[in-house]
Formats: sequence, structure tokens, C-alpha cells
Amino acid sequence: MTVNHSRVAQPVDVDTETLRIAIKDEYKEVAEHPGKGFHFHTGRRLAEITGYKAEWLDGVSDLAIESFAGTGNPFALGDLAAGERVVDVGAGGGIDSLIAAGMVGPTGEVVGIDMTPAMLERARAAAAASGLDNAAGFTAFEITWKAEVFADAPQASSASAFGTVGINFRATKP
Repeated sequence: MTVNHSRVAQPVDVDTETLRIAIKDEYKEVAEHPGKGFHFHTGRRLAEITGYKAEWLDGVSDLAIESFAGTGNPFALGDLAAGERVVDVGAGGGIDSLIAAGMVGPTGEVVGIDMTPAMLERARAAAAASGLDNAAGFTAFEITWKAEVFADAPQASSASAFGTVGINFRATKP
């Protein structure tokens, strides 16, 4: 057995449909049982770890906060302005979409998309409980195309080292 000590992502042979089902199952469990305990942090603890400000969470339903299982803080770069339009890819239980909806206000638009029906249900319920159901809409999506777009580019990029790829996705009917 050869061990790869490279820090560059290596291709693996994975059945994408099996992986997609496993991801949906895992995040369904987070949506339905957020306090269960997972191999990753969730909820307010994760929001603290990733630097969410307490005032951002004011007015956001606990339904969204409890099921937060994100990998970063999109607001770390700064607040959004009133009237901006936002697409939250991988919206999960809706925490980022609802924070964004509060920031952009009634003149802005926020759409959260996720591939997990249970998370979408939770996000919609959280939006209604937060009084932001008209400011943030949630829809399902599927990836329709994926490719390595940085390979052999004329200029070096760290994007390929991080596994960044180009994707197309489309909304799916509920």
C-alpha cells in the first residue's frame, strides 16, 4: 500500500449517487435531531467557533441556529447592504439566509438553495418563525455539470490545490 503524503487533493473513486444519498441522510439527521452530536460541531457552538456576532443571530429562529452545520462565516468579510441580492448555496437550515435577509431588508432578495429536503423544510419553518418568510425563499437544487476548470490554466492558481471546480446547478421541483 502506497501512502500519499501530498497536501494536494487526490482523486478518489466514489459513486456520486451513493455519496449524494449519504450526504442527504446525514443532513436529514442534523435537521431532525440537531442536538444528537455529530463528527462536526453544530448550532450555537459552531456559530461561536466561526465568529458569528450575537447581533446577527437576534431575531433568527432557534430552528435555524440549532441545525447550523456550516463550514465558515460568509459575513466575516463584512455586512451586506440594504437592497443587495443574495444566493446562499448549501443553505441548510437557513441561518445564513436569514441573517442575510435581515441585512438586506425588504428591498433586498435572498434565495437559499440546498439538496437536502429535510433541511429545506427546517429553513422554511425557521424563516416563518423569524418573520422573514417573505424575505428569504428556499428551493432544492441538483448539480448538472462539474469539471476541473483550473487544470492547465496559463497562470498558476491555488484553486486547484483546494479542489475548486466549476459547477452548474439548477433548481429542482419540490
